Amino acid sequence: MTGGSEGEGGGVADFLQLDTGDAPRGGLSDWLAREVRSAIADGRLPVGSTLPATRTLAGDLRVSRGVVTEAYRRLTEDGHVEGRGRGGTVVVAVPHAPDSSGDTPTALRAAAEGAGDLFTAPPGPGVFDAVRAAPARIDLSPGLPDLAAFPRAAWLRAERSVLARLTPSDFGYGDPRGTRALRGAVARWLSRNRGIHADPDDVMIVNGTAHALRLLVDVLHAEGISAVAVEEPGSLGVRQHLRPLGTPPVPVDAHGIRVDALRATGAPAVLLTPAHQFPTGVVLGGERRRELMDWARAGGLVIEDDYDAEHRYDRPAVPALRALLPDHVCYAGSISKLLAPALRLGWLLAPPAYRDVLVDARRLTDLGTAALPQLVLAHLMDSGDLERHLRLVRKHHRRRRDAMIEAIGTRLPGAVVHGAAAGLHLMITLGAETYEGSDADLATAALAEGVKVHPLSWHTQLPHPPGLVLGYAASGTAEIAEGVGVLGRLV
Repeated sequence: MTGGSEGEGGGVADFLQLDTGDAPRGGLSDWLAREVRSAIADGRLPVGSTLPATRTLAGDLRVSRGVVTEAYRRLTEDGHVEGRGRGGTVVVAVPHAPDSSGDTPTALRAAAEGAGDLFTAPPGPGVFDAVRAAPARIDLSPGLPDLAAFPRAAWLRAERSVLARLTPSDFGYGDPRGTRALRGAVARWLSRNRGIHADPDDVMIVNGTAHALRLLVDVLHAEGISAVAVEEPGSLGVRQHLRPLGTPPVPVDAHGIRVDALRATGAPAVLLTPAHQFPTGVVLGGERRRELMDWARAGGLVIEDDYDAEHRYDRPAVPALRALLPDHVCYAGSISKLLAPALRLGWLLAPPAYRDVLVDARRLTDLGTAALPQLVLAHLMDSGDLERHLRLVRKHHRRRRDAMIEAIGTRLPGAVVHGAAAGLHLMITLGAETYEGSDADLATAALAEGVKVHPLSWHTQLPHPPGLVLGYAASGTAEIAEGVGVLGRLV
């Protein structure tokens, strides 16, 4: 029997033995989404399973098709399933399962509490590895896109197409700058999306922005540069990569970095996130850009970390600094926030004065990045598949951003939200009337409740009010609401 029947409780389907008689009155979509989530969590619907067509399941359950469509929409927003056109609706992720009381499971709580002083001790080089390994039901750490939406089918198609065209010589040692195909594709991508006019010979392919920064540190140190100024607040991870050099902090206000304070440091170089400052989210304003360009023309070097500029919702795009000042800007970008960090693919565009020495450093480091994933990415860029993927995940990210803002408004009403117009994270600050403790203690308490966040103090070198940096792109709307609710209770 493949269809459904009308039983005493209502419509019945063979799929998961669903019976609408078990559903509460007026809550069919909620009930159906909950039943599917439960089946995914306990293994009855493993990753890769295909859900019934909406029309088929609606017929089996004797409900309107809109009931099933709404349930599938909620499952998609939560990141548990993904619509794949003719391939149907497929399970792509397993939800974290709370215990029957709805609290963090005892084992999970004990493991999280075992993390001890993860947030309260000075963060060392391995702190991000420790955070990623710490167990949590809900991960609101910044820095991840919607990983469940990774375009697996498009990647496989591109990989098959690339392999079919490769010659034996293509499997040999290549150009340490990267494959010509990807350097050309990146140049075209940056021209379309970031206003940067570049030749493929201007582009070096690297293993992500972290790799680019490591190469720059070695080259700048050899050139006699002993300090790179950084934004305050600014990324802890960036400071760690720049650690062999001094990192004097330069305050950021509502218009971006204060160039007068940059001059006062005497640093010959500065690292900026001008399109969406991390973590505050401000955009470097026009007057500050002009001041910065004057500073650079007088001999300063700008390192531009364009880490998530493609993700914007409530404001227009702003051009990259590299587009305005190519001879004084080292530009770094990657696909970590576009596709996935695991691919370890990025690019570095350096001023002519540094180009050859960076290539030499790369050659002596590892001879270059693996060619096959480069060629696959080039195919995705040139075919339009990457553009289509970006449009899709922007919708996911915007819905989740909106869910986080709504949850903060209702469950953390004393928090001030910063930087929500773009990116994959937002920052909240907590005034003394809202929270009197340290943000490190708050992050520690949240982890003990199964919710992972970053304390703002991690990303500061100077005293700041307590706050949190919250990522929303990799979690479903239900998880976001629950996680913010935990923070609200703790505050």
